[in-house]
This record gives sequence, structure tokens and C-alpha cells, in this order.
Amino acid sequence: MRVDHQTNIFELIKIKIKGQDNLANAVGDVLSISPDAVYRRYRGETALTIFELEKLCKHFEISLDSLFEMNKNKVVFDFVPLDTYEFSMDNYLEGILKNIKIIKAQKNPELIMAITNTPFFQILNYPHLVRFKLFFWAKTHLMIEGYESKSFDYEQISSKTFDTGLEILKIYNSIPSKEIYDPELLRGFTREIFYYFEANHFKDPNYALYMLKLLDRFVDHLEAQAIIGKKFVSTTTPPASGNDFEMYHNETLNANASIYYKTDDHAGLHITHNLLNSIHTHDAEYLKDSLSVLNKQLANSSLISIVNEKNRNNYFAQIRQTINSFRKKIEVQLID
Repeated sequence: MRVDHQTNIFELIKIKIKGQDNLANAVGDVLSISPDAVYRRYRGETALTIFELEKLCKHFEISLDSLFEMNKNKVVFDFVPLDTYEFSMDNYLEGILKNIKIIKAQKNPELIMAITNTPFFQILNYPHLVRFKLFFWAKTHLMIEGYESKSFDYEQISSKTFDTGLEILKIYNSIPSKEIYDPELLRGFTREIFYYFEANHFKDPNYALYMLKLLDRFVDHLEAQAIIGKKFVSTTTPPASGNDFEMYHNETLNANASIYYKTDDHAGLHITHNLLNSIHTHDAEYLKDSLSVLNKQLANSSLISIVNEKNRNNYFAQIRQTINSFRKKIEVQLID
């Protein structure tokens, strides 16, 4: 096995286990060899056997295509199929928490995000909005078994779910981010609420108004963060330093919802896939191409955090107008 390929697999393993274990222990446990034997392989003094390579790739979920760069015109993505686990808000959030912990554990992480409709990290400030969004996707788009006859109703969110969401939010807040928002922000969300109202999918029709009220609070909080250029948990005090938030307004539509992350040693990209899911890649050429597009989007967008008060006020006024238009439609029908 070529030394550079052997080096690559150990570098990929280091990324996979970042903050969870050391290399010698992680690889030694999989291959049943001593730490010294692991480091001999790490330094290239001892070649990995084909059987060892197979074990490592399977255990750490590493693609041979990406390892050996078999085809420059193909990109390897990884994802977790929704049908491989029982869908629930808990399971969904646990998957997100696992991914963002890996990013946070690396040196000097930064995010560049293109938001198409709903900024998922940000709505974690209001867990019932998250619960509605996941319920809507599961019932209406993905038609997950067990949701056919369910109506959406107020339910107390468990402390475990709440704590997981809050942990994700705090980690996200702590990572500096540049976020590109387009004119469609929350339009889809408000339409989904109205659709459920008209389709009688709310157990109590008045709950549709409550969801719009939560969206009002969400918009107020997002604007408060944009004004000071800092991310912080709703109802808490903004930090004196850190949690940097650059909010950009793109007057055209963002093509894809994506999260590009980079650290001192590493970079990667998550792209929304099949509504609830995301696909992820470390492919260097694809990352280079994606970063180029994101940088062009940033250049063609207006920074509205801290500066550009007029543009920022107009942007948030348009969002509030959208929410209010659906609120009036619902109120008229409730009176009738």
C-alpha cells in the first residue's frame, strides 16, 4: 500500500474520532494491536494489510473511492438513510449534535451557510417550531409510517429533547458564522402552517395562531442578533465577545441549503437532502468549487448585521408582512 494512501486513512480516522479518543486506542481496538504497532503503521514503517484496511474502512465509515481518489469526476458523499433508525425528534437531534460536536472539537472552526427557507439551528431557540417542522416533513412529505392519522397538537417537549436542542444551539452559537439569507425566509414555514390549518391537521385550529406567534418571536430574536452581530440563546444576555454572526441578504434565491465548515486542519460540506436529511463530503475538489460559489454569493449579497440598518429593517419588515398576511387569513376563517 502506498505510503500517501496509508497516511490519508489515518488522517481521515483522526477527523472521525476528534475529541472522542486518541488514534492509538481507536485503531488499536479495531485491529487488536498495540499502540506501538499502530504508530508504526501511522509512520509508514509497517504497511496496512488489505484485511486491516477493510476493517478500518468499515468501522470508521471511510470510502475507498475517497481514500484512493479512484475517479476525479466522482464525489463521495456520506449520509444516514432515514429508514435505518426509528424516526423521532430525539433521534434526529442526536444526529445533528454528533456532527456539530465533531466540527467544534477541531481548531478554529468557522461556518458559511446558505439558508433557503428555515434556518434550522436558529429555530432551536423555539423548540415547538422545530417539533412542527419535523412533524410536517414526517407526515406530509415523507409519509413516515405512524403519522397518517396523527394531528398536530401541543405536547410538552421532554427534558432530554430540550437539553439536546439547547446543546446544539449553544455549540452553533459559539462557532463564528457567515450566513446568507434570501427573500424566501420563512415563506415556506408560514405556508405549511396555513396548509395544516386548512387541512384540519391541527387538533385545535387556534394552535395555528400560536405557531405564527412563535414565528413572530423568532423573527424578533433573529433581528436582535443581526443588530449586534452576535448569536445568543433567546431570553438570555448576549455575550460580550465571541459568537460572531455575519448575516447577509441575498436578493435572489439561494440554490441550495448548505453548510460549509472549515478549521485549521480540515473542511467539509453538508447539503440538505430529502428535506430531513443531509449529505456530507470532504472531497477537496468539490469543496473548492462549493466555496467558490459561496464566496460569490457573499460578494453579491448585502451585509445586514451591525451595518446597513435601512436594508436590515426592510428585510425583517417583509418577513413580518408575510407572517401577518397568513395570520389575517386564519383569523378570518376562525371567525366564520
